[in-house]
Amino acid sequence: MNNSQAFLAALRAALPPSSVLSETEDTRPYECDGLSAYRQLPMAVALPADEAQVLAVLKVCREFNVPIVPRGAGTGLSGGAMPIENGVVLSTARMNQVVRMDAYARTAVVQPGVRNLAISEEAAQHGLYYAPDPSSQIACTIGGNVAENSGGVHCLKYGLTVHNVLRVRMVTMEGDVVELGSEALDAPGLDLLAAFVGSEGMLGIVTEVTVKLVPKPATARVIMASFNEIGAACGAVAAVIAAGIIPAGMEMMDRTSSRMVEPFVHAGYDTGAAAILLCEADGTPEEVEEEIARMTAVLQGAGASAVQVSGSEAERLKFWSGRKNAFPAAGRISPDYYCMDGTIPRKQLARVLLGIEQMEARYGLRCANVFHAGDGNLHPLILFDANKPDELQRAEAFGAEILALCVEVGGTITGEHGVGIEKIDSMCAQFTDAELAAFSAVKRAFDPLSLLNPNKAIPTLNRCAEFGKMHVRAGRLPFAGLPRF
Repeated sequence: MNNSQAFLAALRAALPPSSVLSETEDTRPYECDGLSAYRQLPMAVALPADEAQVLAVLKVCREFNVPIVPRGAGTGLSGGAMPIENGVVLSTARMNQVVRMDAYARTAVVQPGVRNLAISEEAAQHGLYYAPDPSSQIACTIGGNVAENSGGVHCLKYGLTVHNVLRVRMVTMEGDVVELGSEALDAPGLDLLAAFVGSEGMLGIVTEVTVKLVPKPATARVIMASFNEIGAACGAVAAVIAAGIIPAGMEMMDRTSSRMVEPFVHAGYDTGAAAILLCEADGTPEEVEEEIARMTAVLQGAGASAVQVSGSEAERLKFWSGRKNAFPAAGRISPDYYCMDGTIPRKQLARVLLGIEQMEARYGLRCANVFHAGDGNLHPLILFDANKPDELQRAEAFGAEILALCVEVGGTITGEHGVGIEKIDSMCAQFTDAELAAFSAVKRAFDPLSLLNPNKAIPTLNRCAEFGKMHVRAGRLPFAGLPRF
């Protein structure tokens, strides 16, 4: 019996028979996440049903020195859940129970495999809901949301995952069960919860999450504003925020996006406009009426060529349907698309969008821009055909240049999609050698064996030197011996 056979035998002994997959036809669905350009079959897939079984998987992997890639629903877009050769994918799909819902404290305790939207569906009976709403909310799970610090169209007013999670129960690679945060207003010790949320499965395996719930607004209405120039639309975003208004959601779509989406969902978008803004107000009827009037005045003053306000809940949902379905709509006009994710200061929106337009001509590829305008979180969709020679490589180079521009204007290389394998070289463009060394030190503190999602998110300093983004002095690279993560 070779080592892999011995490992699989030990893993099957630790879990129920149906909880270990190792045949190619069974592991094939796990070969990638939403970044399907990169694929790798794992040695096995483990499907634990509770925390005790998670601990059992980790114990076997420690004994055989086998790396683990945690996986939620696999909707991530940065390759964070792509398997590692001769490694195990640990899926939390079977840990899908709502443990407890407290309408008085406005909290829900859920297992990591609970779908994002399912939390709101369960809380609806209490007049509550869970605010972060990524486009994949019908499928993505709360464990994956914690790993990537997911946002959504309403993150401007209600915050990202990190702002809506009170407590995480997780297990370390060494088999310790740790609770980060608290259901109270504060927790003793270091604020490790904030470090853990967004750590992309590199620090521990989530087994339980306590989230905040918020009251469902009495009413909500959305403005759809058209602009004849991208610059005017970008100026309107800044003007709304400068007026002291924080919309429940504030999204922008350029002409390419609206023309891509409109035949798909028939949302009533102005496909002749250079850009459209969707600005939502929620709250009491009186609050909404006042905020809609204020936003309308600001948008018109900023140069909106047309302003339309939803007159019913059905129309509000119709306006949002195009934004929510932008990614699948891309499949109607392009065989493949590459969804980027970067964040910039709002005042730099026009500069970056015009820069992307120039890149389109240089790379010979179209790009549809649809994004969270209110907090400057861009999601350029680079359209390409992987069947054509070098188009994927051009798309990747296009995306890397967009991220470099984001950093140049004072932004970051990601907002909510994470780094994974997709942006690992771009990390070298943003962070110094000392900063990368600090990231690696945090990783080692949680996972000294480097078995949790290794070779993701944090580049080695040697890699950065090879990438050409780090200055090497006298032929020597500081910290070159750091472990590979």
